[in-house]
Amino acid sequence: MTSIASVTLEVADPAADRFYSAAFGLGDRLRLRASEAPTSGFRGFTLSLVVPQPADVDALVEAAVRAGATTLKPAAKSLWGYGGVVQAPDGTIWQLASSSKKNTGPATGRVDDFVLLLGVEDVKASKQFYVDHGLAVGKSFGSKYVEFAADGPVKLALYKRRGLAKVAGVTPDGTGSHRLTIGSDAGQFTDPDGFTWTTASQSASV
Repeated sequence: MTSIASVTLEVADPAADRFYSAAFGLGDRLRLRASEAPTSGFRGFTLSLVVPQPADVDALVEAAVRAGATTLKPAAKSLWGYGGVVQAPDGTIWQLASSSKKNTGPATGRVDDFVLLLGVEDVKASKQFYVDHGLAVGKSFGSKYVEFAADGPVKLALYKRRGLAKVAGVTPDGTGSHRLTIGSDAGQFTDPDGFTWTTASQSASV
């Protein structure tokens, strides 16, 4: 089964490393590479940290904002749990969430899942593309959402681009580079929406 070892964010400011170390501390799962590639608006993806309880969400939001992030959606309860959305100084959008609505104790500091959500134009077509590249489907909800079975540090899910932008609290408009490279054992390719994959060993930090 194809697995994702890391995601590499292409950033204009090397100081982004200090932000991510202070805010999230994800180690080798998140890598950074210097880039001046033109980009504007919504880049077509979000990164999600799924944690055990609301206290963990609040702790991550506070750490991110303290390190320089902007709040797009304040943390709050919803039908599915508890969560909020922040935007890092480099422009990457992060969803911080828990399926639990109540705390069972103090913040644990644990991240249960690190999820890359790609906003795509055609969920069914992208799903088939990734199946053809060795990914196994874990959950699928027609043309709206697909989650692939995880066999690595990073999970992958597909969502309609417009829907993902709404969840993130931004407009769906955007141009230029995604400023994202996905490191896996699937080889090198570019998907129908322009997301670039490379071998995990070729991912590099700033």
